[in-house]
Amino acid sequence: MALLEIKNLHLMMRSFEGRAHILNGIDLSVERGEVWGLVGETGCGKSVTGLSVSRLLPSPPAEYVLGEILFDGQDVLHAGEPTMRALRGRRIGMIFQDPTTNLNPVFRISEQLIDVALHVAAHDPGLLGVTRNASERDKRGAARKVAIQMLDKVGIPHAAERIDMYPHQFSGGMRQRVLIAMALIGKPDLLIADEPTTALDVSVQAQVLRLIHGLVQEFNLGVLLITHNLGVVAQVCTHVAVMYAGNIVESGPVRAIFKHPRHPYTRALLRAIPSARMKRGDLIGLAGTVPNLVSPPAGCRFAPRCEFAQPECRERLPAAIEVTPAHRVHCILARQAAEVV
Repeated sequence: MALLEIKNLHLMMRSFEGRAHILNGIDLSVERGEVWGLVGETGCGKSVTGLSVSRLLPSPPAEYVLGEILFDGQDVLHAGEPTMRALRGRRIGMIFQDPTTNLNPVFRISEQLIDVALHVAAHDPGLLGVTRNASERDKRGAARKVAIQMLDKVGIPHAAERIDMYPHQFSGGMRQRVLIAMALIGKPDLLIADEPTTALDVSVQAQVLRLIHGLVQEFNLGVLLITHNLGVVAQVCTHVAVMYAGNIVESGPVRAIFKHPRHPYTRALLRAIPSARMKRGDLIGLAGTVPNLVSPPAGCRFAPRCEFAQPECRERLPAAIEVTPAHRVHCILARQAAEVV
């Protein structure tokens, strides 16, 4: 059984324009030790997918109309709020996108980390190394030690001294490391990282990616890394799922998909990556934008932007084709190529 299984997930979202079909049959499976990159343009549903795993989307406006999310065999979508509170932070960690807005500027780093550690310890007292009957003072003291250890693990220098600083006294990279420490303080089995390197410069980005890779090796985590950067995926991920307008159009091992992309959208994303050998004017962009999901196109949602679109593409979403047992693609071109073979 996979650590995380998303099966045929459909999500509707109420808006002033009408009901938007945000997720349109998502299928994804993450095992321990795997790092899955979820990539695609802004507005494709990547962050919504990650938030759905922890059930952090308010309902309404979010409405799950079909499918299921299984975490270690447990049905997340139908679990009660007490069950979800026990999972969040303890077994499912979340690194949010922007440390500037996800760290409270009026509280010291120590207070924010200690609160997370105490929340996790309420469901698993052994994490603090104290008994359930220990005094609140002893629990806070143990939580502070755990927080310092985690800051040290994520590479914050002089963690014992800096833990009492405010977020504005940390650089962007340091604040991102604090969010990573916050996500890992409960020693989760699954880590969801929502564009953890977007606001960072290249050198700090590389440090954060090495940190995540090292933590996967140390704790045997399963990771869902949400990003729009294919370079990040190539550097740290074992698998990749390419997402477009609420559909996963291609998924499989990173090396297989980057070397032999089968979906036109995947090929278009790869063509749009600049290289040192590229001459001025050679970069090929992808015309058009992600469709309005209140009234999405029928059939394959990429068809209006696809140079290979056929009449069948506009009638229904193609079924998944297994290029290999681990490499799946939703495209009639792949089906036609398989029929020829």
